[in-house]
Amino acid sequence: MSRDAPWEASSTAVLRFLRPDGSIGQRHPLRVLADDGDTLLGWLPEGTEIIGSGPADGRRLRDVPLEQRFRVPRRFFRDHWRDTSTLRLVSERNWSSVWWVFEPDGTFRDWYVNLEVPLGRTADGTERIDGVLDLVVAPNRTWRWKDEDEAAAAVRAGRITAKQLTALRAEGERLAALAEAGEFPFDGTWTDFRPDPAWPPPALAPEVLAGLAPGSPR
Repeated sequence: MSRDAPWEASSTAVLRFLRPDGSIGQRHPLRVLADDGDTLLGWLPEGTEIIGSGPADGRRLRDVPLEQRFRVPRRFFRDHWRDTSTLRLVSERNWSSVWWVFEPDGTFRDWYVNLEVPLGRTADGTERIDGVLDLVVAPNRTWRWKDEDEAAAAVRAGRITAKQLTALRAEGERLAALAEAGEFPFDGTWTDFRPDPAWPPPALAPEVLAGLAPGSPR
């Protein structure tokens, strides 16, 4: 079921990453700060419970040889968002979401452009295909590609298509140009963001977590 109305501030919207077969992989709950029905601004604090994914045999994904990384069977498990907190801007029109990444002490670290294929909204969340290729933008607005080798392997494995990767790279180039120009979202907006300490973490529905074992390969 699709959603017709924006999410209310302080509600939870779930960012779901779909796989080529239509199954749902990782799920990240976001505390809604603002939403206009198209563009969502959400908060994912460190320690929030998520659904993670990894190789079914228990290996860390990075330990799987590159050519097998997107071919091995996956398992899904209860996990937690670790090491950083992220403020995320997710537009249904864009093949990306932009994350403001904060250290545990609240210091702004960098922007992370997660390149994604938008699939639309449901009643309780928004669905995307992770594009594998990403962009990292430092506070001084220098930028670099991330995981170019993995993106190429993902195409060979059928995880994403060559056409999708071309569009994802074009989206990355668009955001890189904004960074170089110091334009929004890389103009300093929200780099001083501080959440209300009284906010509870966003949470996934109990029925979504039911039957999943905790833990992840590290």
